[in-house]
Amino acid sequence: MKIFSLPAVGLAAGAAAAAGLAAAVALHRHPLPSVLLIRGVFSSANKFQATKIQPHIPGFRVTRHRGLHYLGTGKPSLDLFLPATDRKPLPVVMWIHGGAWISGSKEDVAPYLKVLAGYGYAVVGVGYSISPEAVYPTAVKELNAALAFIREHADRYGLDPNRIVLAGDSAGAQLAAQLALAVTNPEYARDTGVVPAAAPGQLRGILLNCGVFDLDAVASMAGPVGWGLRKALWSYTGSRDWAATSAAAHMSIPAHVDHRFPPTYISGGNGDNLTLTQSLPLADRLEELGVPVVRSFWPQDYRPALGHEYQFQLHRPEARESLQQTVAFLEDVTGVSALPRRPLEKVIALEEDLLAELPEIEEKLAA
Repeated sequence: MKIFSLPAVGLAAGAAAAAGLAAAVALHRHPLPSVLLIRGVFSSANKFQATKIQPHIPGFRVTRHRGLHYLGTGKPSLDLFLPATDRKPLPVVMWIHGGAWISGSKEDVAPYLKVLAGYGYAVVGVGYSISPEAVYPTAVKELNAALAFIREHADRYGLDPNRIVLAGDSAGAQLAAQLALAVTNPEYARDTGVVPAAAPGQLRGILLNCGVFDLDAVASMAGPVGWGLRKALWSYTGSRDWAATSAAAHMSIPAHVDHRFPPTYISGGNGDNLTLTQSLPLADRLEELGVPVVRSFWPQDYRPALGHEYQFQLHRPEARESLQQTVAFLEDVTGVSALPRRPLEKVIALEEDLLAELPEIEEKLAA
């Protein structure tokens, strides 16, 4: 669960300067040194207050099926979170983690996905190949394969293959939007090189949190955030002149959405550099096209400012409000009401694998 201020990516630039001229030359000639620096920043910022999220895990059990290999064997894999309920089949939320296409893991969002599953939905955290080990459009094709796996194994796990909601955070939101385009737009699917794993009517909605959508805006973005995203896109597209590539044009969501795009929940913090240039313009564009949109934004002068990935910080009331809006959106688009839950408690029954993770989390927090 990435809880960090996106401008922290700028630390990578500072680190490079401190390393001297040789490092600066390396950063200029190849994306890998920059990618490794950015990964390091993201990794160190990937600590979260486990003790603060505990009271917000619903008071019923969630079963986690780990490491389901949706491509057959080996990596990548997906995790499936199922609530303890006799209500079947369950609507599915397929969540794609962020990380600027070059970092991150489904483990980062696992605690939040358990929370969401506790409301009565089957929630899937999908791993995918990141750059520079894999370049565009590998991740999109893998995610389509994950969607096919979910539908093919629906009966086994009690899933409803006709009530699927895509979701993502940060770069994962961009990937979720691309997958939604492939499902709802045959021309886009053909140009992406995928056969959609679901029909448009089976995709009920999409959750987009703190996403990157407009690559033209990224190309002109100032400051450390722009620097970090441009380095990441160099790596992800395989081209230093990434903005001129067909990949960048194809990835830019506002240029391809139309009225067929699914109902959308879209959110961003007022302290997130991406909200004004990415999330708000996309929300406006979708509304112009007649797509149902649920917005979750805050005034620019709201304090304390809400940074990138604020929705994961469940010790904050704004994140809990976002969670309730997310659940309400799921109820609306799936037509399935959330399970009733007890009031927030300080002492709750945690699922066994989360308990096993707490010592490691607390050790990281103490470091």
